[in-house]
Amino acid sequence: MGKLNPKQVENLAEPGTYEDGDGLRLVVKATGRKSWVMRYQLNGKRREMGLGGFPDVGLKAARLAAADQRKLLTAGTDPMAARDAGREALRVSERAAAAKAVTFKTAATDYIAAHRAGWKNVKHAQQWENTLATYAEPVIGHLPVSEVATAHVLEILQPIWTSKTETASRVRNRIELVLDAAKARGLRDGENPARWRGHLDKLLPKRAKVRAVEHHSALPWPDLPAFMEELAKHHSLSYAAIRLTILTACRTSEILNATWDEIDLRTHTWTIPAARMKAGKDHRVPLSEAAVKVLTSLPRIDESPYLFPGARPGRPLSNLAMLMGLRRMGFGNLTMHGFRSTFRDWAAERTQYPREVCEMALAHKVAEGAEAAYWRGDVFEKRRALMAAWAQYATTSPTEKVVHSDF
Repeated sequence: MGKLNPKQVENLAEPGTYEDGDGLRLVVKATGRKSWVMRYQLNGKRREMGLGGFPDVGLKAARLAAADQRKLLTAGTDPMAARDAGREALRVSERAAAAKAVTFKTAATDYIAAHRAGWKNVKHAQQWENTLATYAEPVIGHLPVSEVATAHVLEILQPIWTSKTETASRVRNRIELVLDAAKARGLRDGENPARWRGHLDKLLPKRAKVRAVEHHSALPWPDLPAFMEELAKHHSLSYAAIRLTILTACRTSEILNATWDEIDLRTHTWTIPAARMKAGKDHRVPLSEAAVKVLTSLPRIDESPYLFPGARPGRPLSNLAMLMGLRRMGFGNLTMHGFRSTFRDWAAERTQYPREVCEMALAHKVAEGAEAAYWRGDVFEKRRALMAAWAQYATTSPTEKVVHSDF
């Protein structure tokens, strides 16, 4: 039975050490602070272990804690070593929980913020944000950075590795750097799943070999000015449709079913009605000077409301007509839809425009919830500037240098 009682413990004020028995003692400091200490001996060495302060730890709780430590001693375990091991296990558990709370998207944002000041210009940071938001975040943005694995990286890269080689390589490198930084922060362990040498080089073809592949559905954006220069040599209706599709980055169906009453040449605006939009709501398309030039060159046919009337009365031009036009130009490996990818890659790699503005230019839904409320407008004027920059890039001779507008 212990020597101390609760009232005595509460009233003790004289500095000193008060024994309760079985190694438990109450230490009273000159400051009035009281704390419980267990004194024990192990392997010939005397040790003292703190059990907490009074009144947070009362007499009964201190005795129970001391009894637990004596059980460890009986089993041959050092109570202080066991406590330290428990604390370390808790720290590891807390670090793991913290790592799970940090998603890849958060880790990428942190990486960009940490390196932004050292990059040569604002544009570089925006390109980082755009490429990761476009390609990486749909797959791993929501995942804890500690859980990103090789399978996820391959899911991101394989769809674009042979068709957008340069972009894919940059995406891979940026994922690798974000994951390396996460490891340095203690947020993940093990090998980097985005590492090329000795890892992904065993799973994906080398870039040098990929560049030799000819059959791609999307035109790489650096090749667009030369393509447009060649396209300008052809003057039939189908080639005008190809040109307008590229300059507006619209879907083929939206171009082919466009009618003259949707076009406002005075304000350089094309309003596509909700009934024809995938998202089910009206979509305004800003028309660049180059796009307006295409429109004003088109013949008006009284019997047809379409910009591009087909051979059959009351019907628009067919998608096949544009595909055949591409084939006659020697680009039969391309698809019209692929030019939207060309636009998206150019915007991500060569402009500072936020990903959301670029996606809205493609009439894509950009967000959910609170973020959707932030982007509830159609950022029309920002899209107008973006499409003007796109048209300038697309229609400038490949021998000339294009200076991209800053956003």
